[in-house]
Amino acid sequence: MFDKRIEVQEIKRIGIIGSGNVATNLTVKFKNSGIEVAQVFTRNRKSLNTFITGCQPSVIADIKLFDSSLDLIIIATPDDSIEQIAKEILTKIPVVHTSGSIPLKKIDIKHKRGVFYPLQTFSKSADLEFSEVPFCIETMRKEDSNKLITLAKYMGSPSYMINTEQRQALHLSAVFINNFSNHLYRIAHELSDYKSVNFDVLKPLILETAKKIQSTSPYNAQTGPAKRNDQVTINHHLRTLESHPDYQAIYKQLTNSIKITHGLKKL
Repeated sequence: MFDKRIEVQEIKRIGIIGSGNVATNLTVKFKNSGIEVAQVFTRNRKSLNTFITGCQPSVIADIKLFDSSLDLIIIATPDDSIEQIAKEILTKIPVVHTSGSIPLKKIDIKHKRGVFYPLQTFSKSADLEFSEVPFCIETMRKEDSNKLITLAKYMGSPSYMINTEQRQALHLSAVFINNFSNHLYRIAHELSDYKSVNFDVLKPLILETAKKIQSTSPYNAQTGPAKRNDQVTINHHLRTLESHPDYQAIYKQLTNSIKITHGLKKL
């Protein structure tokens, strides 16, 4: 049985840099898990009120003012700001970032550096179940790995030791799975809405598609006109999309990719 009082001794007070989706969700989860978010720094003052609701951390005006007694500082900011932010932190306590693509070594060498990457999609409005948020962990020192593993466990999340190249591969895969598929949902929403069809009709298909790959590989789960080489249907779809040349190009690209994957002739 996991005894929180014993295993979380090293993680009592955390500082967070950022106030976006990841920072907000982590802060709420830490609060609900009895871990204090003691200090917060953000340059986006507009999002701060939503971020600190019910948490009441000390909001610092300068990155250099982080308390040296903190157990951990988490950088949860856009990727292009992480390296510079890490350089500005003066304290030598452990510093981690939450990015899927930024190398561990982009955190300044003066820190006990690490990565605490939650492989999930976040929004401020969604109530996320952290048992379904795997954390990818990378550190330079074993004791820091143990600290982050303990933190994830205390949050009820699984964790995996992943190196930078593996994490970057996972992040790229996640872009295809989440960001690109969501854009395809948006296109489908527009196309159905154009014909006054409620998008809700398609939602069971979205759920079933995701459910299917829980028990079979995506390769074996593939269906549709490209997989069965149904050129009549494909041509009809392409004619329908003539007024949407961008969508038509996406349709052709994906159709050809499926055909190549399954050994069929391209368009």
